[in-house]
Amino acid sequence: MRRILAVDDDKDILDIIRYILEESGYEVDVLADGAKLFDHVKNYTPDLILLDIMLGNLDGRELCRKLKEGNDTKAIPVILVSASHNPGKLGQEGAPNDFIAKPFDIDDLLGSISRQLNNAA
Repeated sequence: MRRILAVDDDKDILDIIRYILEESGYEVDVLADGAKLFDHVKNYTPDLILLDIMLGNLDGRELCRKLKEGNDTKAIPVILVSASHNPGKLGQEGAPNDFIAKPFDIDDLLGSISRQLNNAA
């Protein structure tokens, strides 16, 4: 079973994402505090990370860049999610693998996850 880590400071969004992804056959873990991301990734070893851009006082784009720079984490696909921010250019070094705008369409979310997991396989 593929493991997905969803990171968002809105617990309602995390509940929705968990429900959608578990119903689609994924193992899901959620994290509301972006400051704990790197320890959590080390312990959970996700196959993909859904990462909100606005995480309180943290910027998901910066966390994504750090993930993509890490030897242990650079191969993990990262999909940035945001209602109000542009992720920057996809495909650049340190950039996310994909971006989904909130409110997201469930089919778009599942399609992006499936594409990224297939590309990473």
